[in-house]
Amino acid sequence: MSLSLRAWSAHCFKRGGVKVKHLDSCIVRHFSYYYDLSRKDEELLLELEKSPVRIKAGTQLWEERDGANEFCTLSRGWAYSYRILENGTRQILELFLPGDIIGLREFAFSQRLAGVKMAEDGVVCYFPHQHVLDLFRQSMTLTTIMFAISSRQQVLITERLVNLARRNAKQKLAHFLLETYQRLRQTQADGHDSFRLPLSQELLADLLGLSPVHVSRTLTALSDEGLVFRERHVVTIPDLKALKEMADFDDRYLIDNIRPLFGRH
Repeated sequence: MSLSLRAWSAHCFKRGGVKVKHLDSCIVRHFSYYYDLSRKDEELLLELEKSPVRIKAGTQLWEERDGANEFCTLSRGWAYSYRILENGTRQILELFLPGDIIGLREFAFSQRLAGVKMAEDGVVCYFPHQHVLDLFRQSMTLTTIMFAISSRQQVLITERLVNLARRNAKQKLAHFLLETYQRLRQTQADGHDSFRLPLSQELLADLLGLSPVHVSRTLTALSDEGLVFRERHVVTIPDLKALKEMADFDDRYLIDNIRPLFGRH
């Protein structure tokens, strides 16, 4: 962690009715995973985390067809985007983790293409599209990383389509858990076989195209095989290699396969 980020992490401020102590910027850590940021770049990113607002679980950040005139950064908590189908069922499209920017996909559109809701209590920071344009003008590094992040979001959606269409229930669930574990490594400490998964069986079902009962049975089957254990909201993967083999998990679409930026070797 760089000195400037440590300084900001120790900063205590009050904006938008929320007091945040020892702020540790997930968005800075997220961007730093792609390239070593300068102090100026870190400070530009931290501008996107001003005026934090505390949001309760289940709160709608926006609905489909709302006007799309701002983004938000997810500083704490998990969120998801979704569509409601004609028969009233819900399909979850994307899962947002701390450090993600929500709304990038709709930058070129005037209306929201999907609703977004909080999966748990969290903190978000809203900012208008103009702030991203200002960031583009001031930093080629951050502009390049933003394009890399948008590209990666598209690849995540593509992989989720394959997962939904062509894998069985155990592979679907195992693949999702492995993907989430890998994504969390960007903004959380490495070296652990457990991670927090604050998603109900209903949310997992709508994400994977299964029923809640099927999700429950699949978790039990993975546990019986010693591959995945879930206790309340904590998932443990005792043998990462074995789970990857069972799920036919290829992590080339994740961040470790992204080519070096700016010709760095």
